[in-house]
This record gives sequence, structure tokens and C-alpha cells, in this order.
Amino acid sequence: MDRVLIEGLTVETVIGAYAWERTIRQTLELDLELATDIRPAAAGDELARTLDYAAISERILAFAAASDFALVETFAERLATLLREEFAIAWLRLTVRKPGAVAQARAVGVSIERGAV
Repeated sequence: MDRVLIEGLTVETVIGAYAWERTIRQTLELDLELATDIRPAAAGDELARTLDYAAISERILAFAAASDFALVETFAERLATLLREEFAIAWLRLTVRKPGAVAQARAVGVSIERGAV
């Protein structure tokens, strides 16, 4: 199975368990691997026959803008479900990083895999 990549996508959202975090928007960084067979798209050079990473990225940005979660885990799980349903993605790996959440770390976050290849 082939994989479409979206790396280093930054989104702004309300995220955090602390009261002060509930009043601001914070940046999350996302990396995605999306399983698909690229051969049909490549054979005809047709965007409609592959996963459109621009459309997927726009949907992620809209999801993040409307989201309001305490946990990065919840953000990741809900986003993975949405993407699999709306774009018919059989398998994905999603990494969500929250930069600056721990002073001594560049970022904290989660990485999840959903579906079957």
C-alpha cells in the first residue's frame, strides 16, 4: 500500500486541560500518513483518483478552528475518525504535537494509527 504524506501541518485551536488554556488558541503540529493505492491516479494523471492532500489539509484546518478539547488525545482520535469517514481512508497514522507544553521539551503529543492497511 502506498502512503500520501502531510508533514508539519500547523493548526490553531483551543486545546488544554488548564483553565488559562481554555481562553486562548494554541498551535498544534500534525504529521499524517494516509494509506492509498496511487497507481490509478498515476496511470491517468488524475487528482480525482487519489487522496487530495490539499482538500484534506483544508478539512483539518477547519476541524481545528472549530475544536475545543482538553486533551491532545481527544483531538487526535476525533480527527482520525473524521478523516477516515469523510475521505474513505482505510488506514492512517496521525501524530499531533503541542509545542511548548513542557518547558524542557520542544513538544509533547501523541501518535496513533487507525484502520488496516
